Amino acid sequence: MGFFDKLKDGLRKTSRILNTDVRDLFKSQGRLVDDAFLDELFTALIKTDMGVPAAKEIVAEIGTKYRARVVHMTEIVDDIKGQLKTLMAQPSAPISFAATGPTVIMVCGVNGAGKTTSIAKLTKMLIGDGKKVLLGAADTFRAAAVEQLTIWSQRLGAEIVTGPAGGDPASVAHRAVQAAIEKKVDVCIVDTAGRLQTQSNLMNELSKIRRVITKQIPDAPHEVLLVLDATTGQNGISQAKHFTEAVQCTGIVLAKIDGTAKGGVVTAIRKQVGLPVKYIGVGEQADDIALFDPNPFVDAMFAETAV
Repeated sequence: MGFFDKLKDGLRKTSRILNTDVRDLFKSQGRLVDDAFLDELFTALIKTDMGVPAAKEIVAEIGTKYRARVVHMTEIVDDIKGQLKTLMAQPSAPISFAATGPTVIMVCGVNGAGKTTSIAKLTKMLIGDGKKVLLGAADTFRAAAVEQLTIWSQRLGAEIVTGPAGGDPASVAHRAVQAAIEKKVDVCIVDTAGRLQTQSNLMNELSKIRRVITKQIPDAPHEVLLVLDATTGQNGISQAKHFTEAVQCTGIVLAKIDGTAKGGVVTAIRKQVGLPVKYIGVGEQADDIALFDPNPFVDAMFAETAV
């Protein structure tokens, strides 16, 4: 299966909502663009979790262009797609690699967001690009997380640094970065324990891990990636804001896009938080990850809406 097919398959739930709700707005002879139509369109867009600001902006633009005109589904869909691509637009944002020495990537997120699997996917992608990768298992509070990451490291051919259960996560991060420097690896990925964005003591711990890394390599971590579960929709906005305040996130990995009808959340993230969505997970396999590109993403969102 090619990437677009995976993306289309992953966004099937989102496109099904758009397919049903947008198509239902139209009759075979078209539809008059009036307040009732615009209200119904707003409701359909909101269901994808793109957020009120983005949905209002799209509907206002369509109202300005087409009010009092009879329109057909294809022209409205084309217009919405164009606006979404503009709203999601961002610089192409792959990993920012260090000029010299190891590139350190810190990964954070709430419990169950898909951090470990996302790290495995990133690791496989980087190794496939010829990079030597070392993992730091700084989620010391959950033995299963360390075990899972260890299994992935063995399967993918990456070294790993672990610590005792319940030990100091910052200490593990320190030893991982030190090992990365000594072994001259290309990339060090530091996992962190899942935590709610409202747990201030745990958020402070994240800040400590970041400070420890920076003391070893002044411009590190070079990336702080926040893994968001796409199925949480608008709650991801709150997560992105709180984690960014704590550790200056540089980008988002949007996981589990294949399990949600809320694919529009990318629009909300870009409009309300401003962080780039760097990668998206489109399946459960280790190679089901790709650099985010708004053009095929939006096309896949509307893949089933063709008349």
